[in-house]
Amino acid sequence: MIYGLVRPEGAPAAPREPFDRQAAVSLFLAIVPPAALILMVLGSIFLGLATPTEAAGVGAAGALLLAWIKREVNPGVMREVLRETTITTGFIFAVMLGATAFALVFRGLDGDVLIEEALLSLPFGPNGIVFSILFATFLLGFFLDWIELTLIILPLVAPVVIGLGFDPVWFTIMFAVCLQTSFLTPPVGFALFYLKGVAPPGVTVTTIYRGVVPFIGCRC
Repeated sequence: MIYGLVRPEGAPAAPREPFDRQAAVSLFLAIVPPAALILMVLGSIFLGLATPTEAAGVGAAGALLLAWIKREVNPGVMREVLRETTITTGFIFAVMLGATAFALVFRGLDGDVLIEEALLSLPFGPNGIVFSILFATFLLGFFLDWIELTLIILPLVAPVVIGLGFDPVWFTIMFAVCLQTSFLTPPVGFALFYLKGVAPPGVTVTTIYRGVVPFIGCRC
């Protein structure tokens, strides 16, 4: 609103057009299926009928049903979906195996003790230590995916945070906020790549990078 008041040319009013009943019906019919899919996924979670993992299965089944209704399901599509799903799942399990092996060796060499002593030696007090952990997580999110941060960093710092007397649930929520913020930070911001994929050809990556700065500030 402030931006529109300061620079009215940056937020021009939409042109007035006559009401088109057929267009309104088409729009309604286009919105109902994805809205129903969202309601199935989130509703099953909020009502306690499914866990987030189970709700993901509900979403996949709903998307498959919608594709079948629109007659977009064929052997070629199913083959490609199964192939991409297998590749993605393989990558995730490879990262999990690598992270588990790394954590095992790291703890075997007393690396977790070194991390704990380094954090506890910071002259910031308990709150400052937690802030330092979250800030380091935010910086690591510039270059690492959330899977690596969750499987490697979180198990190393969680004992320190619990030892300082903080609630692990709330710390995990704050950790998750940092991870969500890292989705907006270049160069490995997944949300930025998603936005670039659907943006018009004239929108450059640099423009998207500049545009996310206020949102990163809000999350911080």
